[in-house]
Order: sequence, then structure tokens, then C-alpha cells
Amino acid sequence: MKKKHRLIILKAVFAAAFILGLFLIWEKRSVFTIIPEQAGQDNREEEMIDEPSGLKSPISGVACENAKRRPIAVMLGGDTVARPLSGIGEADLVFEMQVIEGSITRLMAVFVCADPGQIGAVRSARHDFIPLANGFDAIYAHWGGSHFALDKLKTGIADNIDALPNLYSAFYRQSGIVAPHNGFTSTSRLLNAAEKLSYRTTGKFIGYYHMTEKETALHGQENKILRISYAPPFNIGYEYSPKKNSYLRFRGGTKEIDKNTGNQIEAKNIVVMRAISQPLEGQYNDVQVEGEGKAEYYLNGHKKDGKWKKDKSDVSSKLYFYDKEGEEIKFVPGSIWIEIADPGMAITWE
Repeated sequence: MKKKHRLIILKAVFAAAFILGLFLIWEKRSVFTIIPEQAGQDNREEEMIDEPSGLKSPISGVACENAKRRPIAVMLGGDTVARPLSGIGEADLVFEMQVIEGSITRLMAVFVCADPGQIGAVRSARHDFIPLANGFDAIYAHWGGSHFALDKLKTGIADNIDALPNLYSAFYRQSGIVAPHNGFTSTSRLLNAAEKLSYRTTGKFIGYYHMTEKETALHGQENKILRISYAPPFNIGYEYSPKKNSYLRFRGGTKEIDKNTGNQIEAKNIVVMRAISQPLEGQYNDVQVEGEGKAEYYLNGHKKDGKWKKDKSDVSSKLYFYDKEGEEIKFVPGSIWIEIADPGMAITWE
């Protein structure tokens, strides 16, 4: 009888252990499948991880080693004498807008992934670029600036690196190029100066949404040209290439080339951001880049309409882009070019 009882007890123990094992397996699975949903995990945080590629830029959605690095925004000249610009083709994002009404444009290139050995020609700060840089949590690099911009920067509104005091040799002049178009820098020089100035070098920008490979495969099949009528020779053209699913950039009727590589600049996404502007002191422009306005998106070979929005009460607020339904735009992974244009400026897509 004792042997029989021991056998019964052993069977009961094995059965209990088996049931307990099944429970623990179920419990482990529930931890990984249910809890993140309940915690409201941000999809953009999930998007940052792309095994086995690693981290992605929160701006471009492209996998790179520097994805967690704080963005650096560099002011660049739009003048013909400064062309071709150096490093512009490697930026995650570029802003372009008129700094004199009906005349000169200037650009601000935002870098996360790439480390161009030369960036330039670097030009002066303008006050309406500052909230745009802040909206990406970027360190703002410039060569002097308008008194409107410098007055703002003196308040500590943004972490910035100015070429006029040129602390820690962040900038340099290149011989053989006429001033003021001979000012250059690099990401390594700017990061060295940022660290010595005790600026934070890890980024906090929450990022944009990006399309999946399946979504980008549904791109347009027509060769079309987008024309933005800034005053010549600052007028812009983008020729959409279905083969590359990219927009090839032209300026003043000629190909826009990156001097570092010799290659024509390609944008994966173009945003036309409509914003009211007015002249200041006859030599500056005041563009309303905070608040909200209409936007046009050229993504995947197609045009979409929507609106942009940036909180006026917070200079560091994110610049949002929405479609007609109020959903945040999903960009094609790759560079984003944002063209800021007056509401009445002629723009064609044909």
C-alpha cells in the first residue's frame, strides 16, 4: 500500500508541476504582449529600433550610428556666389525661406546621421529660424546675425555656436573664396565646441512617423516637376524620379550639387509650408513660423494637402505636420526639405 501511495503522490506532484509550468509560460507571454499596450508606448519609440540595423534618426527615419545624437542646425547662404554648398546633401532635414521679401533665400541644414567634413558657406542667424531649430532640439550654428536674432540669442533662448567669437575654433575661412561666402565648419568641429560649452549632445526630439517599405513601394510612376517661384535666381525645381522615388533638386534652373560629393541633391520628402511674412527695416523679413497654416506634401510621388502647427507659447515645441483628416504625416524614410512660402506664392506640380 505504501508503494502505491508513493506512486499516487509522485503523479500528483508531476501534474502540479506541469500545470505550474504552463501558467508561468502564459504569464511570461502576457508580460510582453499586454503591458506595453496598457502603458501607452509611443509608436515613434518603437520605430527607433529596427533589428538588426539598429537605431534610426528621429527626423529622417534612416538607420545610423548617430541616431541618438542631438541635431545640429547650420545656417547656409542661398546666394549664387556661394553655390555649390558643401554638406547640404547629407542633411536629415533642410529649411529654406526668404530672408528678404521677394528676394534672397537662406537655408538651415539639420544634421543627425551624417558627419560632413565640410559644411558651408555658413551665414548669419535670422530670428525666425531660431524657433525652427529649437523645435528639433537642435544646437544652432551661425556666423553672426541680424540684431533681431542676436538679441534673442543673448537671452539664452537657444544653445548656439557663433562664428564671430569662434570659440574652440568651430569655424574657419577658406582661401580662394570671396568673403563673406568663405565661412565653413564641420560636424566634428561643432560637436567639439558644443561639448566644451557644456551643451547637451544627446537628442530629445520625439521624431516623426515614417512609412514602411510596403507603403513606399506604392509610389507614383509619373515623372513630374514641382516648381516653387522664389524670385530668380532663387527659384526652385524638384523633378520626381519614380526609379529613385526621390525629388532631384534644381535651383535657378540648374542642378543643385553638393560640393563635397559632386552629386545632385535628392530629397525624399518635400513640404511646402505656407506662412505669412512682412518686411523689417527694409533689409530683413519676419516670417510667422509659429502658430499654424496650410501645408502641401510631396511624398512618394504624390501630393497631399494639410496643415502645419507649432505652439506659439513654447519656442521649443515640435513643428507638426497633419493631413486633411488631422492625422500626423508619415514621411518616406530619407531627407526632408521644407520650403517656407508666402500664402500667395505660385507653386506648380505637373
